[in-house]
Amino acid sequence: MRTRPTTTAAAALTAAVALMLSGCGGSDTEDSGKDKIAGADTGASASASPTASAPAGGDGIERPEVRLPEGDILVFAPESTGDAEKDAVLKDNAEYLRSVDEAIGKQDPKSKAVAFYSKDAAYLGSVEWITGFIKDGVTVTGTVRYFDRKVHFSKDGSAGLTYCADESKGFTKDVKTGKVNATEASETSYVLYNDRLRKNDKGVWQTTKSTSERGSEVCQP
Repeated sequence: MRTRPTTTAAAALTAAVALMLSGCGGSDTEDSGKDKIAGADTGASASASPTASAPAGGDGIERPEVRLPEGDILVFAPESTGDAEKDAVLKDNAEYLRSVDEAIGKQDPKSKAVAFYSKDAAYLGSVEWITGFIKDGVTVTGTVRYFDRKVHFSKDGSAGLTYCADESKGFTKDVKTGKVNATEASETSYVLYNDRLRKNDKGVWQTTKSTSERGSEVCQP
């Protein structure tokens, strides 16, 4: 699984992130979070691929290229639904998840790509999460499958996205030694996510909030 080593610091940080994502995500307005971390109010999107994402054409948005760490594979199902607006949400959220893995691989909590695809509570939580991996001296490897991805739109213009993650073949790896911290699959290898996204003035669906439930019955095989 992609959970980090359960050192005291890591456990405390994980708890803090969970609290922030569930409690501090009450506002996803365009103005919230601007005075906390530079880049929290920036954003945009890109298409998913096994290793590197090339800027998507046709929408005029200049997007960052996202490259996953060596040995890291993220799979998204479905990648598209046939509905253009829903597909844009799926694409941008996938790039958000990919950009977080890229930042972990580069040990870069100030990743411009993460700021490009997220803001507010989701951005702040991502910075904390990435920093935790850096402090633990680990990166990510293996395959994580995101499946049963469903989009719905709200009257306020935001989008909701629920999906499951199968981390049974995704692991952490020691940065210095290269040793993979392999774990056996269990109920906690499966995680249910509930994200909120809002389109910014560039036309990018930024993830603004993200909550998760590890071991959710909804995602069990």
